[in-house]
Amino acid sequence: MTLFKDKSYWLIGASEGLGEALAHALSASGARVIVSARNAERLEDVCAALPGPSRAVRIDVSDTDDVARAAREAGEVDGVVFLAGVYWPMSAQNWDADQANAMADVNFSGAMRVMGAVVPQMVERGHGHIVLTGSLSGFRGLPGAIGYCASKAGVMSLAESMYADLRKSGVRVQLANPGFVRTRLTDKNDFKMPFIMSPEAAAQEMMGLMRSKRFKKSFPRAFSLVFRGSQLLPDWLYYRLFA
Repeated sequence: MTLFKDKSYWLIGASEGLGEALAHALSASGARVIVSARNAERLEDVCAALPGPSRAVRIDVSDTDDVARAAREAGEVDGVVFLAGVYWPMSAQNWDADQANAMADVNFSGAMRVMGAVVPQMVERGHGHIVLTGSLSGFRGLPGAIGYCASKAGVMSLAESMYADLRKSGVRVQLANPGFVRTRLTDKNDFKMPFIMSPEAAAQEMMGLMRSKRFKKSFPRAFSLVFRGSQLLPDWLYYRLFA
């Protein structure tokens, strides 16, 4: 079981939603929390509300130089949780290149930039904890999700490769795959979202993963079975059911 007391955790994408809720959960568990996002003013509000020691470090994960600067400012940390993400509903028939590229650049390439800034130091020290946030939507392509599904599938594959490489290095890698979480991003959806969770409930699911020795957790569990099971369906049946 992972103990968080007096450990330092850097949460990237923590100005609201799941990231903010996880910051509260970690802080309440005794961790020293560093919260990062693009909105510096909002980060200060988050820090002011946390029960334990915290500080804010502004970051733009789409900018390699800014990621390097933020990593230096954050300093040596015990754990890094990547939660940054952007989302717009989008079908292939209504392709918006700017929005699609932003989802790829923030959700996936942003994770690559941050990992490049923190993983080498953790490997050199021989300890560290990395948590990446995928999505149930990353298991297989879905209609109306150009950009988002692909970016989350990339994050999930990245976590799998990192786990394969680092599992005996002292650096722990974990992957959280949430379903629908009630945030300003899911507020954009105009369809029914089964099993939608509050940010606080999703944060508790992530805390359960982080306390465990498991590599990954997909939640809510019942809803995740639909997506995990879809990988076993032949293409003709999958697209008849899901598209």
